[in-house]
Parts: sequence; structure tokens; C-alpha cells
Amino acid sequence: MVNPLILRSADFFPRSGQTVAVADRYPQNVFAEHTHEFYELVLVWRGNGLHVLNDRPYRITRGDLFYVRAQDKHAYASVNDLVLQNIIYRPERLALNFDWAGCIPGLDDAGWMPHWRIGSSGMLQARQVITQLEQESTKNDALSNSMAEALFAQLVILLKRHRFATDNLAAADSEPLLDKLITALSGSLNRSFILERFCEQEQCSERTLRQQFRNQTGMTINHYLRQLRICHAQYLLQHSEQMIGEIAMQCGFEDSNYFSVVFSREVGMTPGQWRHRSRVTA
Repeated sequence: MVNPLILRSADFFPRSGQTVAVADRYPQNVFAEHTHEFYELVLVWRGNGLHVLNDRPYRITRGDLFYVRAQDKHAYASVNDLVLQNIIYRPERLALNFDWAGCIPGLDDAGWMPHWRIGSSGMLQARQVITQLEQESTKNDALSNSMAEALFAQLVILLKRHRFATDNLAAADSEPLLDKLITALSGSLNRSFILERFCEQEQCSERTLRQQFRNQTGMTINHYLRQLRICHAQYLLQHSEQMIGEIAMQCGFEDSNYFSVVFSREVGMTPGQWRHRSRVTA
């Protein structure tokens, strides 16, 4: 097995000994599997792509938030106008007397949940803090590192306040319509999703919502939901002993033959081939 590429701190932090910095990805291109000498927060602003984190695939788009540890291996594939920012940091250099582990999942390796969502209101506030953090992290005066760390503390508190589980409809209820739709889709992996019913409930135009979704994500609603289901199927194929027909049902496919056809078209191999290959290379 080929060891993943290791990203070195010296190549990404502007100054030696720096605690936190911002790495823009406008856009994020395909990037091979890698680990880091640092930790990072990943916040997706628009477009879509496939984020593979510790061998688990995630179809990502605007509002997706990841907490990535140094030892985690991840990669980006199948990107389409994917715009994100990485806030990179060295935990051992954090000097403020602050509950970092209480705000950053996985910092103490307890109960790590890497993938969250953040709604439009939280994204707007986060962008403002990240802009300040990016400016401060490029300075080289005696207080720049302390100022950057203080802004980073503000950011992680803000993200904790606004983040919610990817399928938590109740948490997304106060968010704008597009955020509610993306959350509803994430909660529909194992059951049918009827857009017309969603639009009736939200009293909105189906045509306008479809166009808004495509403008922000680069995908149709059906394509996004299909990709979410395929990613979930890939995970179950690798990490469970369930029969392929059972996995198809859990991923919203009532017909296992149709599931195999869609899976093969999207992934390039049958579910059985994927299960075998993923376990051989794990």
C-alpha cells in the first residue's frame, strides 16, 4: 500500500512557529490522499466534490464543515467549481487559556464527529471572522500570533454555536430555504424524497428552488441525492456485512438490480467489486 502524502507545516504557514493560518482553495482542485503535520477546519462555500476522509466518501457542497486531525487521511475527487477554505492550526502551539477541546470535535480524540453542516447565517458570520483571521495571520508584528489565535477562538465558538448534524431538520428549521432543503435531502437516504411535497410545505416555487440549488451547488437536486445515497452505500459495503440487497434498501433503492446499475454507473464498478476492492486496500 502506498503511504499518503504528508503536508508539512513549513509549506503552509507563512512564518515559523505560527499557530493558525488560512489556506484558500478558490477553487479546490482534485487532490491526492494526504495527511498533515497540522489540524484543519474545512468550510465549503459553493460548488461540489467528493471528499474522502479516512476511506469514507462524502459528497460535499455549500455549508459542509469538517474537523480534520493531523493523522486523518483525506482526498478530494470529482470536483465541480468547489470553493472552500481550510483554517489550519497546530494544537500544541495554542497558548490561550480556553476550552479548545470543548469547541473542536476530535481535538482530544473523544467522541469525534468530523462532518457537520452550518447554515447561511452562520456561514456569513464565519466568513467575516475568517477574513479578519486571514489578514492577521499574514502580519509579522509581535502581537500578530496572539491576535490570530484570539480570532481563531472566536471562530471555533461561532462554529460550535451554528453547526448541526447533517440530517438535523429541527436545527435547520430557522435557516434559509436552501439550507433546509440540503438538510432534508441528507435525512432522506433511506426513504423517498418528494420535492413537490417539500415545496408545498415550505410554500415556495419548485422551479425557483431547483434553479437556486443548481446555482449554488453545481448539481441538480436529484443528482445530489443520488450521490449522497451512493456515498452511504460505499461506506456500508466496506464497513458492514449486510447483503447488497439490504444495503440498497437502506440507501433508498427499492430495486437491488436498479441500485447495482446506478452504483456501477456512478462508481465505475459493481457493488460487489467495490466491497472486495475496498477491503483489500483498507
